[in-house]
Amino acid sequence: MTAVASPIPPRQAEVVRNTLETQIRVKLNLDGSGLQSIQTGVPFLDHMLDQIARHGLIDLEIDAQGDLHIDAHHTVEDIGITLGQAFAKAIGDKKGVRRYGHAYVPLDEALSRVVIDLSGRPGLTFEVPFTRAMIGTFDVDLTHEFFQGFVNHALVTLHVDNLRGHNAHHQCETVFKAFGRALRMAIEFDARQGNAIPSTKGTLSV
Repeated sequence: MTAVASPIPPRQAEVVRNTLETQIRVKLNLDGSGLQSIQTGVPFLDHMLDQIARHGLIDLEIDAQGDLHIDAHHTVEDIGITLGQAFAKAIGDKKGVRRYGHAYVPLDEALSRVVIDLSGRPGLTFEVPFTRAMIGTFDVDLTHEFFQGFVNHALVTLHVDNLRGHNAHHQCETVFKAFGRALRMAIEFDARQGNAIPSTKGTLSV
């Protein structure tokens, strides 16, 4: 019996980014089931990236080595950049996708909202009033740097708002979970629009 080819090409990509500060490999499958293999050298970031994979149903492999003897800034930012590059490569011309995604996610007292537009234009609005500067050894400022790197290279518009919360771990985790959920919605195919690009311009590229 001859196998029938899927009408939808696999939305997968692998990107390797090497600099004097970091060496990073990201492999993803946007149509996965949430499988992940993540080794960044920054344990809390591993935990947050796992949220993206599981709640976004994205298969995700990340291997990173960076100048952690200085601090985690370059590693976290460059992972955001490389993940954004892989996403842009995997999503392609965006035909048939919903384009917009949003999610509210609670965790105990914390509640965050993330809204995304696969617009082809990089833009980040980030309003997360963390209640402390560090989560263990993780500098919360690096959360913004991760998303800025992703947005700049994935070419998406992203609004991230923590609406309430007093536990910084909960605040950050709701942000990453909501991001995964919003991304999952935006990249889903919309059967009603078929193979059309969801834009009056006819393109979602720069």
